[in-house]
Amino acid sequence: MTNLFSLSGKTAVVTGSTRGLGQGMAVGLAEAGADIVGISFSPQTETKALVEKTGQQFFEIQADLADQSSLTTVVHDAISKTGRVDILVNNAGIIRREEAENFTDQDWDDVIDVNLNAVFRLTRGFGKHMLENGSGKIINIASMLSFQGGMRVPAYSATKHAVAGLTKSFANEWAKKGVNVNAIAPGYFATDNTAPIREDKARNEFITSRIPQGEWGKPEDLKGPVVFLASDAGHYMNGHILCVDGGWMSS
Repeated sequence: MTNLFSLSGKTAVVTGSTRGLGQGMAVGLAEAGADIVGISFSPQTETKALVEKTGQQFFEIQADLADQSSLTTVVHDAISKTGRVDILVNNAGIIRREEAENFTDQDWDDVIDVNLNAVFRLTRGFGKHMLENGSGKIINIASMLSFQGGMRVPAYSATKHAVAGLTKSFANEWAKKGVNVNAIAPGYFATDNTAPIREDKARNEFITSRIPQGEWGKPEDLKGPVVFLASDAGHYMNGHILCVDGGWMSS
């Protein structure tokens, strides 16, 4: 059973790995035996130290995923640094909050570029590499807003619905070719993105009261789910959106 979840000898690319969910998943994958390629706009000093503490290698690529013209280079650089990429975690994302009637075109375009266009292009690029190797695991990060509309986040909600659709579409084509494509939909996690919600006492109390587990998630709560989907343990998982939400979707 231990071997079933082992990632020894594998290389995983994690986008948005500077902090939060991306950092938690990168460390979890390293603890399972994978070397990590971290792709982020910001320096990843802390993540690098945490990964190397597990005994695994960490390769850093600094890139702006909003710059669509650079994504082919990002894929090439990651493969060049490691020789082979076995796992891709499309975690990087941004959020902009505003009433729908005042939501600007610029905010819309910015969120679409990072949360959707980059996910498509990186999945296509690394997926082609995996298809050539005959195997691979792609894990997209969806959201509770892949199922719900949310408030004041029209672009974010649109992209997370689309990520769920992309996950299923790629899985339909690639499952029989040895590449598993799935997604994790985190519930309410304590990260920088959710700080404005947690700082709103009334809303924070309402959200916590609706979570059957009664607490916000922590980045380390995604270690198990991401290792499961990235390892042989998830061999028969394809096109699935795995909710890790403390029971939110059941309430």
